[in-house]
Amino acid sequence: MNKKQKVFDGIKRQLIVSCQALPEEPLHSPFIMGKMAYAAMLGGAKGIRANSIEDIREIKRMVELPIIGIIKKTCEGSDVVITPTAHEIELLYQEGVDIIALDATKRKRPDGTTISECFPKIRETFKDQIFMADCSTYEEAKVAYELGFDCLGTTLSGYTEYTNDKKLPDTALIKRLVQSFPIPVIAEGGIWTPEELKRVFDLGVHTAVVGTAITRPMEITKRFVQAIQ
Repeated sequence: MNKKQKVFDGIKRQLIVSCQALPEEPLHSPFIMGKMAYAAMLGGAKGIRANSIEDIREIKRMVELPIIGIIKKTCEGSDVVITPTAHEIELLYQEGVDIIALDATKRKRPDGTTISECFPKIRETFKDQIFMADCSTYEEAKVAYELGFDCLGTTLSGYTEYTNDKKLPDTALIKRLVQSFPIPVIAEGGIWTPEELKRVFDLGVHTAVVGTAITRPMEITKRFVQAIQ
């Protein structure tokens, strides 16, 4: 069994938990994210999505689960934030994350290129790396599949200016991707309840990522407060 098959078999129809906290959030800390990942593992998660080399190193110390690694970086002149340049990919590759996720939308990257222009070189450079395409539309997923991404995520549906009216989770997009492409589809974005998680699995996704609903208490609290206002 090759590495890619082993990774995908290990997360098939299992829950991946995103353990992330941005600098402006109270839980921003590799130590806390490591504990969060450990708690997720104890709860039954079979994979972790994590942001930054520091957090990933601590999470790897705490759990032995496949990791979807990203580096969020804001770059002037570009709306692409998730693993925006080859430099971040190199860092994640050297760290040895199982899957590297990057923005695969049609938006211009910090160097002015599109994903169609830059990914062929990335694919050639990192031949043995598993890459996840974070997409916001069917068309972007189709391009990513044709470029040679190993799996497709709905991560950015609702988070690009041309999809910000989408109701999440974007079940219509999830269903269409599952029906259209022979590689794993990963549902991610706006899954708030166990019922919604079951619904996306019933659509035939390979796996799903839940983040905010589990690991961001500030956002969870806001939802409860809004309900009583």
